[in-house]
Amino acid sequence: MVVIKVHDTYRKVVAICDSELVGKKFEQDNLELDINDKFYGGKEYSDEKALEMIKWAITEDACFNFVGKNSVELGVKAGIIDRDSILTVQGISHALSLM
Repeated sequence: MVVIKVHDTYRKVVAICDSELVGKKFEQDNLELDINDKFYGGKEYSDEKALEMIKWAITEDACFNFVGKNSVELGVKAGIIDRDSILTVQGISHALSLM
């Protein structure tokens, strides 16, 4: 399960995070992942439904912020994340797609 929150700004910003990571913080060297509820806390979805939402958001000219192994893998499946662009902070995967 993943959590998705869509922020409506001048462009949609879609935050997608593995459910169990919301509210946690990870630090490694000079990198920090703060998976706070304000940005990531949204509605929980199955992988199948999340992939549908990602595909819809692509058509809306959205940009994406993925955190967690499962969430990042959904971005790869949707064709918007290249495996070479995935960062890891304390073993937690993170990737951005600006489309």
